[in-house]
Amino acid sequence: MLTNKNIRNISIIAHVDHGKSTLADRLIELSGLITPGDHNDQILDNMDLERERGITIKSQPIRLVFDDLIINLIDTPGHVDFSYEVSRALIACDGALLLVDGTKGVQAQTFAHSYAAIEAGLDIIPVINKIDSVDADISNVSQQIHNLIGSKDEEIFNISAKTGDGVQELISEIPNLITAPIEESDKVNALIFDSYFDSYKGVVASVRVFGGEIKKDMNLKLVNSGFKFDANDIGYFDLNLQKSDSLNFGEVGYIVTGAKDLSQIRVGDTLVTGEDEKPIILSEYEESQPTVFSSIFPSDSDDFTKLRESLDKYVLNDASFVFEPETSSAFGFGFRCGFLGLLHLEIVIERLEREFDLSLIVTPPSVEFKLIRNNDEERVIRNPSILDEYTDIKKLQERICEVDLLFPKEYLGAILTLLNDKRGIQEDLTYLSTTMVKLKYKLPLLELVSGFYDSLKSISQGFASIDYKILGFEDGSLVKLDILVNGMVVDSFSSILSKDSAEYVGRNRVKKLADLIPRQQFDIPIQAAIGSRIISRETVKALRKDVTAKLYGGDVTRKRKLLEKQKEGKKKMRSIGRVEVPKEAFKEFLKQ
Repeated sequence: MLTNKNIRNISIIAHVDHGKSTLADRLIELSGLITPGDHNDQILDNMDLERERGITIKSQPIRLVFDDLIINLIDTPGHVDFSYEVSRALIACDGALLLVDGTKGVQAQTFAHSYAAIEAGLDIIPVINKIDSVDADISNVSQQIHNLIGSKDEEIFNISAKTGDGVQELISEIPNLITAPIEESDKVNALIFDSYFDSYKGVVASVRVFGGEIKKDMNLKLVNSGFKFDANDIGYFDLNLQKSDSLNFGEVGYIVTGAKDLSQIRVGDTLVTGEDEKPIILSEYEESQPTVFSSIFPSDSDDFTKLRESLDKYVLNDASFVFEPETSSAFGFGFRCGFLGLLHLEIVIERLEREFDLSLIVTPPSVEFKLIRNNDEERVIRNPSILDEYTDIKKLQERICEVDLLFPKEYLGAILTLLNDKRGIQEDLTYLSTTMVKLKYKLPLLELVSGFYDSLKSISQGFASIDYKILGFEDGSLVKLDILVNGMVVDSFSSILSKDSAEYVGRNRVKKLADLIPRQQFDIPIQAAIGSRIISRETVKALRKDVTAKLYGGDVTRKRKLLEKQKEGKKKMRSIGRVEVPKEAFKEFLKQ
């Protein structure tokens, strides 16, 4: 077996906001690619949105040269919504820097990514960051890391990514602590761990070569999709794309595929030569599955074509986002969209509004349900309004997730109460140290997307961190809640909820909507219903014109006659009238 001794392929794994992108900045500076102080922070974060939020949304590889050492750094997203990208990036690596904030300690996604790295067989270097902070508690965090992966104090590096303290010592030890790439085969064998769409070049794939040598213009194919192409252009990642004639085993680089659709070149696929009939599969290929669903509509119905064109362009650079046309009685034409999670939803909506100058109406997030009919036929329901099409429903099942929470012990009671209120089932409770508690719970995914994160941060004063894993479907006590305006169901407000919370939610929604709908010439009933049973009602009172104002005397029967005539007119209007509710009222309602 051959060994490429000068190359190390590493990733930085950490919880959100533990300094991953800042450490990447220092490594890039020390490699000489950029001059210190002559650049923006978060070099590998290309989007304004990433810089503003302080998070990595899209992973970005870069090749760093230090004397006789080449480090291919694959910066990965830290948020749980993008965990699939993290897992593919880890397979492309030989080792990982486990970065822990010295002021916060081990948090939920530190756990998740550490276990993913261990399962991928990576060498792990534990690093404590932010040692320059007065709030850093090195001994306590070292104990937490020991409990996590068994590292001794002398094996843990203490650095400040912000000031650069300890970073050079870390770099010098990387070749000793992380194994060099090993070639298992002399055939071309590479893993696609990322891809993006370029309007001039087509799809550009990020690859790690595990065997053989990829040359320019070589005919290649993807094992899973069967897609074949010629390598129009290949090279390495520095701050731009650096062309090369070949990529050898152990190296990380890019290949311009010429594909016009991002779905043709998917993350996790194995790349081999076009004539290879017995390829070695590098990783189990998975399609990223949306877990959260929401409908989006243009605020101005004339912008529907613009929205459709914008979605077609956006999906070129985000293959995990899915959408299909939908029609709403309240909002007109729009799209039902699938997202990886709540953060992914926020990012997509914000990017659509910023980059394509759109104003959007977004319905509350929902999740998948499984409907089982009387003949045991199964249907996956992503839109609650579709439920009315079935009259032979045997039962409904809901998605379950496994939640890991880490937080200081003084918040244990309040968090347990929250989890129990959200129909959670406790699986494990562990004390990581004298101050930190780790909880594992099974929880309906529906509860997780219904304000759980905000409630958790509120009761823990921001100290709790969360990571979750999607499991299968389980039976649930579920009902469909409809909102009716003047007797007409507003389909975009329909939702599937827990039976226990449906009445409370229905009362709240009806009250909020009644405050927002403008008064008409007749009474407007706003109702919440479960099936045919009305569980809550509010009435928007009618505007009343003073029809007796023109009277200047005479018999009282004249006044009664005018009032009766007005009453008959309002009765007729109510029976045939339609309530035109302005979109602004619905938009305000959905914000709440």
